Amino acid sequence: NPLAPPPCAVAPPLLNPAGPPPGAVATPPPPHLGQMRTKREAAISQSESEPEVEGVMSVLNGALAACRRAVKAQVCNEVAKRLHLMEDSWRSGRLSLPVRRRMDTLSAELQKGRWDAADDIHRSLMVDHVTEVSQWMVGVKRLIAETRNLSPELLEPLQKVRGLVEDSAEPLWNEPICSFPSRLAPPLFHLLAPQSRDWSSCN
Repeated sequence: NPLAPPPCAVAPPLLNPAGPPPGAVATPPPPHLGQMRTKREAAISQSESEPEVEGVMSVLNGALAACRRAVKAQVCNEVAKRLHLMEDSWRSGRLSLPVRRRMDTLSAELQKGRWDAADDIHRSLMVDHVTEVSQWMVGVKRLIAETRNLSPELLEPLQKVRGLVEDSAEPLWNEPICSFPSRLAPPLFHLLAPQSRDWSSCN
C-alpha cells in the first residue's frame, strides 16, 4: 500500500563513549602531584627530626673522658656502664622518639655548658618516661653533676666532640672573666679562668 507508513527501523544500541571497550582492563589514574609532594616532604621531615645515636653518644662519652681526668675511676666506670645500657636500648629500638629527641637536646646542652638546662631535661625524662630511662638515667645524672664541677681546661675538648655549631650563647667557661658574679672571691676567679686570660680589662 503506497499510503501506508514505512516500517519502523530499530536503531542500534549506543556504545558508552566514556567506558573502556569490551575486554579491556581499566588503567588507574596516576597519583596526584600534590599527594606525591606531601609524602616526600613528610619523609624528609621525619629524617630531619630523627636524632642520631652516634652524635649523642659522642658528646656523652666525651664528657666522660673529661671526667676520667679528675673523677674516681669507680664512678666513671659506673657511668660508662649506664651509658652503654642507654646506647643498647637506643640501637635496639626500645627508646621512643620523644626520649631520643630529649636526649639529643640534653647532650647539646651538656656540650654547651648549660648544666641547669641539661638537668631539667633529665628530670623531665624521669617524670614522663620513667619506664624507658630508669635503668640508665642515673648515670646521665651523675655525668651532668661531675662535668659541672670540672675545670675549664678539662671542658674545652668537649666543645669539639660533635662539631658544635656556633651559637650566640657561648659556654660559661668561654665568657669574659669579668662577667662572673661579683660575689665570687678573687681567688675563685683564677680557678674558673685559664692562666692565659688577660686580666687588664677587669681593672
